[in-house]
Amino acid sequence: MDRMLYVAMSGAKQSMEQQAVVAHNMANVSTPGFRAQINSFRAVPVVGEEAQTRAFVVATTPGADFRRGPLTETGRALDVAVQGDGWLAVQAADGSEAYTRVGNLQVGADGQLLTMGGRPVLGDAGPMAVPPGAEAQVAPDGLVSARGMGDPLTGIGDVGRLKLVNPPTTDLVRGDDGLFRMRDGLPPADADPEVRLVSGVIEGSNVNPVEAMVDMISNARRFELQMKSIQSANEGAQSANKLLAYG
Repeated sequence: MDRMLYVAMSGAKQSMEQQAVVAHNMANVSTPGFRAQINSFRAVPVVGEEAQTRAFVVATTPGADFRRGPLTETGRALDVAVQGDGWLAVQAADGSEAYTRVGNLQVGADGQLLTMGGRPVLGDAGPMAVPPGAEAQVAPDGLVSARGMGDPLTGIGDVGRLKLVNPPTTDLVRGDDGLFRMRDGLPPADADPEVRLVSGVIEGSNVNPVEAMVDMISNARRFELQMKSIQSANEGAQSANKLLAYG
């Protein structure tokens, strides 16, 4: 069968996968701290005795757009955003260390400091907790302090310091849970004292809805073009079969 059919099929398949990625990004346009997923593709020439005039489409390792999202002021004491580059360290479901830009924190019923997704927030000595019923606040350097209900302002006590990291983005990989981790074989990132937080604000998604919509239209047109190529290859094969049958 003509290789044109396989070439067009590979292009259509990758267009569908790219469309799924763009749709996922669009669905998270309002998700705090979300980083848009990026899929890249490369052309692999068809190897054979003929001239290399055709190429398959092959997906490469998916990455992420690490541009910063917009900041929205909330005035809430436990809403924090990383100022510039850096990440908050959290504990994933499997107990491993992971990283996120989601800074709308909350205090659980047992006093544990959690993300809105329910992931424990890590400090220098592990998961952090504040006294139940205490009012917590976060300083720019990640120092968490708490004041019990009815206590005077002078009764504020330090709870611990959030683990703030800033590893190279090339060392990070996104997990299925949306959290980022160090690549296989690399140890957890060390705390970086240069990372700073801004309180009372949260960082939004860095997905540009206009760009995403344009990408969806472009992917749909590419898929349509590949399907037309498949149809042309099929019609050519049918014509060749008729010639052979009646020849």
